[in-house]
Amino acid sequence: MSEIFELKANTPELINAVIEALEDYNKEVLNEIFSDLEAGEIAHLLESLPDSLRSQLWGFIPEDRNGDVLFELGDVARSSLANNLEHEQIIEAVSNLDNNDLADVVDTLPDEIGEAIRQSLDDDGLQSLENTLSFPEDSAGRLMETEAIAIRSDITLETVLRFLRIRESIPDHTDGLMVIDRQRVFQGELPISDLLTGNPNALVQDMMDKEALYVTPTTTQRELAIMFRDLDLVSIAVVDNEGVLLGRVTLDDMMDIMHEEADHQILGAVGLDEDEDLFSPILPSAKRRLFWLGINLATAFLAAWVIGLFEATLEKIVALAVLMPIVASMGGIAGGQTLTLMIRGLATGKISSGNAKWLAYKEIAISGISGVTWAIVVGLVSYFWFTDIRISLVLAASMVINLLIAALSGFGIPMIMKRLGIDPALAGGVVLTTATDVIGFVSFLGLATLFLL
Repeated sequence: MSEIFELKANTPELINAVIEALEDYNKEVLNEIFSDLEAGEIAHLLESLPDSLRSQLWGFIPEDRNGDVLFELGDVARSSLANNLEHEQIIEAVSNLDNNDLADVVDTLPDEIGEAIRQSLDDDGLQSLENTLSFPEDSAGRLMETEAIAIRSDITLETVLRFLRIRESIPDHTDGLMVIDRQRVFQGELPISDLLTGNPNALVQDMMDKEALYVTPTTTQRELAIMFRDLDLVSIAVVDNEGVLLGRVTLDDMMDIMHEEADHQILGAVGLDEDEDLFSPILPSAKRRLFWLGINLATAFLAAWVIGLFEATLEKIVALAVLMPIVASMGGIAGGQTLTLMIRGLATGKISSGNAKWLAYKEIAISGISGVTWAIVVGLVSYFWFTDIRISLVLAASMVINLLIAALSGFGIPMIMKRLGIDPALAGGVVLTTATDVIGFVSFLGLATLFLL
């Protein structure tokens, strides 16, 4: 047993131990490993193994963690695993999931499996699931937990304490009790600290926070993430348009959202989804990547076409072909810096119509300074290389132009995409690369055509 505990702290060794035990079909070792892991750790382990091995390991996962493991898996890994399990196995696994977790799982599974899960629910469970699924995917309504302790304002703290003792437990991440009236309209929140330290004879209405924050089911997950980060929230109430308490969103849910957002920023830059499965089957993975590779190929042909317009110029001045990639490369890097800052600023809610102009001015000014600085450097290098002052001046001028265009593109592309409802983290890099390549080639070769021929 101690050896398995040691392996838990070393993920590569644990992965190797699982693979070796599976090859030997050593049930004792596999049962011991999985009995010691939490659901999130099991999901991480499954995602670290080839897709073909995951269904073989399913039988060694403790049944009381099956549903949580499915929920913790990324969308692609979850769907792939579900396709290799019997419908009855999946139905049994999700039977104890909270409603919001069940909605997340059902929404990402193949339609026939999702329908099988629906048919297994009673009327109340099915209605609750459909209500949750009716909210937008990235909204508070999809995240909220309906398990929240609600109390009335006209009772004493002693009454509340007796009620909690009868319950014997409270939901995780409960830092306060929701206060409602007879129609379940949200009135405020009674902090647990005030409940424990206040006068037992005091009324809830005298101790509760009447200015407690709340959100609606349509509040976006991004807005929620900003609130939890800036206000150090542990939970927040969710109410409908009439103020009726529906549930709450907790910190653990928001931590998952923040983690997904970070993955989205990183993987989106190269056209991948944050739920991309490292060990998914080859063909599905290839299909998901073909689209963005095709888009990049199309933009590459566009850049090649632009170069072809100046074929005569390149034939006469071979040095231009040598120097040409410098302009496009510098523009791509400069634009990528601005684009990354913009996407991050939009994601964290730091950019608005009020400060956008100032930010645009700042990025243009920085690119202007960078452009002039590096234009002098590359101009001198190219002069000592080819001893032609005209080529040096053309290269320097095009460098300044392209860096300024890169700044405008890096600023404007995500703003325009957001307005059009397109995710800039996923598509912004492709558009920016096209813009900087085309502008870089046109400015350099165009100036060369005008002043060198």
